[in-house]
Amino acid sequence: MTDRGSIAVTLVAVIAAALVLGVGIADVAIWMRARTEASAAADAAALAAAPVTFQAFGARGTAAEEATRFAEMNGARMVWCVCPPDPSWEPRTVEVEVAVDVEVWPLGRFSVTARSKAEFVPAMLLG
Repeated sequence: MTDRGSIAVTLVAVIAAALVLGVGIADVAIWMRARTEASAAADAAALAAAPVTFQAFGARGTAAEEATRFAEMNGARMVWCVCPPDPSWEPRTVEVEVAVDVEVWPLGRFSVTARSKAEFVPAMLLG
């Protein structure tokens, strides 16, 4: 009877370990997806804001508003944007940081952030 009992205990331990491993793998996958989404949103926000620092080009507002709009369209929220207007023909670089909120059980809710830069050279518009 003790052999049968030890097999049951071992089986329960193996099942518990498999469940913990499965939850851990799922949490890592959730975090990696959030990181990928944040990175894509940051890239989109920076690329959208860069030309708007020179001229609106059909944008709905300032470069920062355009970056925020593109971040939100990609499921992120804008943390900060360094994208001042610059009417000169000089090259400029826009920098943004976005965050994606994620729920990871049992750790709770936290933000995954990503930064991106985009350069815009207005002189390239001349051909």
